[in-house]
Amino acid sequence: MIEYIARRLIFGIFVLLIMTTFIFIIMRAVPGDVVTLQLANSGATPEQMDALKAEMGLDKSVIWQLVDWLSNAVQGDLGNSLWSGQQVSEIILTRLPVTIQLAVLSIVLAIIIGIPIGVISAVKQNSFTDHFLKVISIGGLSIPNFWLALILLTGLSLVLNWIPPLGYQSFVDNPLVNMQQMFLPAICLAITLSASIVRMTRSAVLEVLHSEFIRTVRAKGAKEGVVIFRHALRNSLVSVITLIGLQIGYLLGGTVVLESIFALPGLGSLIFESVLIRDYPIVQSTVLVFGAMFLLVNLLVDIMYGWVDPRIRAK
Repeated sequence: MIEYIARRLIFGIFVLLIMTTFIFIIMRAVPGDVVTLQLANSGATPEQMDALKAEMGLDKSVIWQLVDWLSNAVQGDLGNSLWSGQQVSEIILTRLPVTIQLAVLSIVLAIIIGIPIGVISAVKQNSFTDHFLKVISIGGLSIPNFWLALILLTGLSLVLNWIPPLGYQSFVDNPLVNMQQMFLPAICLAITLSASIVRMTRSAVLEVLHSEFIRTVRAKGAKEGVVIFRHALRNSLVSVITLIGLQIGYLLGGTVVLESIFALPGLGSLIFESVLIRDYPIVQSTVLVFGAMFLLVNLLVDIMYGWVDPRIRAK
């Protein structure tokens, strides 16, 4: 297992290097630059703009800028914001808990909604309930989370005259207000993921229910609840866990838009704001953190396989 984890970590570092290089080049290929944005209405001369570029290190070639940034990042120095001058690592550490809380809450809600519905759909195969739940899950997969967010905000404000409290407060400072602020974006993210979990759970449980060992368990007189939850569901969880791990990238991508819509000060809104103002160090570092989170979650998913399925643990 240790050798396997080491291989995955080395592969993950290689993937992060490619991803960071790609983002680094793409950001500098986007029309406009941070110096032009900062001095747009100041009447600065070309000499003053060149001097500011040199001060920021933007006068070097893209390759040398990338080498400088990577060499500093390896040492734990992600640089400073080109606008505020604040250390990027401090900005990310301040915003990271918001995004982690939103992602974890979304995953928990998706699991609570998706797995039971998927099991019910499998047990009631080809019934009206099964067909109804399949239609609902397809609808959940089809709805964009940002559209759902706008509909929920508009509907709640018009019908119930209620919107989430403004001015973000952490869970430690005010748990009630924090959950009111987090619940709607978490639901928007969880809807699509839960729909995927429903479909995957249904397919996996059905496959297990039609296997030989389930017939043997039933022949021994086991109760139906034991057959479904102790045997069928547990042997289906490997597929569901795999799906959840793969969907982490979708969740992290969804935070970029939803945090902006709901005014949550997380990494998603940070990267959205930073792209607009061409704050290169923040964009590069935030993408690096997103990539590291995605790879770490997938590594944890692989490790969980052994707990869910002893056959994998024995290999």
